[in-house]
Amino acid sequence: MKACNKNIQQTIALSAKMIALADRGDADREDTGCGILYGVLRDAGYKIRKMALIERENHRRKGVWQEDGSQPAASAAPEST
Repeated sequence: MKACNKNIQQTIALSAKMIALADRGDADREDTGCGILYGVLRDAGYKIRKMALIERENHRRKGVWQEDGSQPAASAAPEST
């Protein structure tokens, strides 16, 4: 996998960790200051994930995203959403 694609993949994973941490932190918080902190963390996680997914789709459309490391996604069948 190309380094640029691997970075996008890692960004998507990191955003998921941010969202999960925000959920855990919010559930365990004892004051409103922590609630604000975890709300900001959750919001940032969702924004980062959205941007990374858009970039992944851009790479797929350009034919530079390799799902399994062997073929560009452009040659594969399109996904339905």
